[in-house]
Parts: sequence; structure tokens; C-alpha cells
Amino acid sequence: MRRVRYEKNGGPEVLFVEEAPAPEPGPGELVVRCEAIGVTLPVVRKVREGKEPAPLGGEVAGTVVALGAGVHGFAVGDLVTGLAFTDGYADLAVLHRATASRVPAGVSAVDAVALVRSGLVARGAYKAGRVEPGESVLVTAAASSVGAFALQYARNGGASRVVAAVSDAAKADFVRGHGADEVVLYEEAAWGEPVDVVLDGVGGELLGPAVRALAPGGRLVAFSSGGGSIDAFELLVRSASAIGFQMAAIARNQPERYVRWREEQWELFRTGELRTSVHATIPLAEAARAHALIEGRANLGKVVLVP
Repeated sequence: MRRVRYEKNGGPEVLFVEEAPAPEPGPGELVVRCEAIGVTLPVVRKVREGKEPAPLGGEVAGTVVALGAGVHGFAVGDLVTGLAFTDGYADLAVLHRATASRVPAGVSAVDAVALVRSGLVARGAYKAGRVEPGESVLVTAAASSVGAFALQYARNGGASRVVAAVSDAAKADFVRGHGADEVVLYEEAAWGEPVDVVLDGVGGELLGPAVRALAPGGRLVAFSSGGGSIDAFELLVRSASAIGFQMAAIARNQPERYVRWREEQWELFRTGELRTSVHATIPLAEAARAHALIEGRANLGKVVLVP
């Protein structure tokens, strides 16, 4: 099979394709022939900034071709989606049964990989912010796949005002089409009137403006892999709070909630309350082009590799 790897940290140019043996499923594992592979900012950052090269794991969707011992509820031929913790940028990937979900009939592999992980992160961040109907919400990285879902959750949840923060004014139509009432640019000195909740998917230098965008008693939910520091005094003068959210922690420590959110999300997609946004489907061999799109903040929605 083919897989994408890198041997030194750097930009998209360090990625290469190689031949590798097909994986065998261990106990509790499924081998999936990948039909869609989600490209995420955390993986892109790992390639550029990680301590050392590591397998490119991530979200995949495809057809089950082999089952390990102890796997129940799945069969060869099922279309599933889930997280591959080792080689996800590959023709074949290994999923653990706990992260795997059968894709409902009528849903494509591309839509499944665009929906499940990004949608769950957006849902979890929105829940962590304890947003009440009538409150205002600002979403950073609003034109990303997670951001587009977060806008939809805020709009459908009855937010009085939904603000999208983006890097480029050219993204305004896209985020407005997903529920934003207002659009602000990162470079602006102030991001409009203060809001009750900020859902931040960027981190780093944007944490400062994100905190300053909060109204008194506001909540910042930080869920990006970008790190950064928050000035405690800025929280103090606003009587505001900062909340960290990580989807992996929910999946690991609260599996029942993870499964419930996932099943609820399938239903929201079926009824049309949530919709996916796929910027591009790119051949696996051109993974470098997919990473360049993410690094350049050029994507509107999900970037998907298609083996």
C-alpha cells in the first residue's frame, strides 16, 4: 500500500509517498480501505513544528477489509469513519473499535470524514461554553471546517448575534452563509461589540484579542493546538473565564457522551440542520498541496485527501 510520511520537520515539501506493508488488525481493531482522509491543522502543525517525525494519524472514512479479535458490531464491507492513531495518510488504516462509527446509508465517505471529527469538536467547544439562547458568540478560524460547524451550532442554538473572525475579507460570504451576522478580521484593533462567548480555534497571538472581545462575565473556550498564553488581568477586569476543551479527552474519559454526541450529529446532518463544507478533495499523492492550503489559510471548510 501507499502511505505519506516525512523524515524531518518542515513545510509541505517534506512530505513524500512510499510503499509499505499492509497493516494487520490487532485485538479490538479494524483495517479500513481509506476513501477519504481529513487534513487537520494539528497534523499540519505537527509536521512543521513537532519534536520529531511521527506517523501521520487522523480522521479517515472507508470500507472495512479486516477485523481483529474481539471486534463486534462491524462487518467486512461496512463503511465506517474514525481516528487512525498511526498511519492515517494511507491506502489502508487501522482504527480501534472505540473510535469507529458506522456511516449511515446515503452518506458519502467524504461527507462522513468532514462531519464527524470537525463537527464533534465544534459541538464540544460550543457545549463547553455553556451558551444560552439569546447570548452572543464569536468564532475564530470561522472559515475552517470546525469553525463552519461552530457557526451553525451558534445559529441553530438561538444566539442573538454570531460573529465570525477570519484572516481575509474574501471569506466573508462563506462564513455568512454558515450563520454569521458579522465578520471581523484578526488584524482589526477591536472585534466589534463585546460578546458573551468566544470559541477560539487558533490560539497563539490571537488569545489576547479573543479575551478582550469578551463582555463582562464572558467565557473563552480555547480548543486549538496553537498554544499561547492568557493574561489573567484581562480576565480579572472582565470577571471572565477561560475554559479548555479537547475532544480526545471526551472520547477517552467519557465514551458514552462521545458516542451520544456522534449519533446526535448524524441525525442533525440527516435532517439538514448541519451541513458539511468541503473546500477540495485532493489525491493522496498530493498531500503536500493539501497541507499548503491549510498553512496558507486558503481553505473554506474541509480539505480531504482521496486515495
